[in-house]
Amino acid sequence: MSLPPNFAKAVDLSSLGKPAPDTAIAMPGIVVTTENLQSELLPLSNTKPVVILCWSPRSAESVTVLQALGNLEAADNGKWALATVDIDTQAPVAQALQARTIPYGVVFIGGQAIPFLEQALTETQLREVINKILTIAAKQGIGEEPAEIAEPEEDEALAALDKGDYESAEAAYKKLLARKPNDNFAKLGLAQVQLLLRTEGIDGHQVMESAVANPDDISIQMQCADVEVMSGYLEPGFERLLRLVQILDGDEQG
Repeated sequence: MSLPPNFAKAVDLSSLGKPAPDTAIAMPGIVVTTENLQSELLPLSNTKPVVILCWSPRSAESVTVLQALGNLEAADNGKWALATVDIDTQAPVAQALQARTIPYGVVFIGGQAIPFLEQALTETQLREVINKILTIAAKQGIGEEPAEIAEPEEDEALAALDKGDYESAEAAYKKLLARKPNDNFAKLGLAQVQLLLRTEGIDGHQVMESAVANPDDISIQMQCADVEVMSGYLEPGFERLLRLVQILDGDEQG
């Protein structure tokens, strides 16, 4: 294995301010040097991902990111290794890793470098990034994929579904989406629960007969589409919904 190109060039520190008054606080991670990068860290990346963060005590954001990564490494109990490059003392290493901003992160997996961070992220966001790194490494035969950790609201929704309590399940998914609006699994779960609520107690055969007899009755057609989707007839259900869109006037579509 060889080091990246331009290993001897120094990184530009001009954008940073003066050193912080107190830089004596111990920081997590293995300190990267020109010596141990090739002799220790690259070989280590054959057994687990090695996450390297380029940081500076002159950058408060990078200090926060480093501390957050230290928390995550401790929580993951050796599934990956954290290493650090203080650009004030190891500028050639930062340049070798092609650091263009601080904080800057690169992960080594099987000796190959993959940049993963060019801006400050929260600990929650970093957790998602680390999980993706572990997943990528596992697909290359290095380490194991991270176990999925369900959200407490999701556990609450699933428990309610087991009891047939669709309203409580709906409330749980809405609570999760209020906290994490972009959670796609929560959106999917909520849509499925609401479909269950709309079709609960419905006589599917009767609804489908009514839909045939009343092709322009919007409420019956929508109910029939729900029944079809619920019964696994996805294509007829979606075709029915598309037809409804075509026959609805502007006010009803709004």
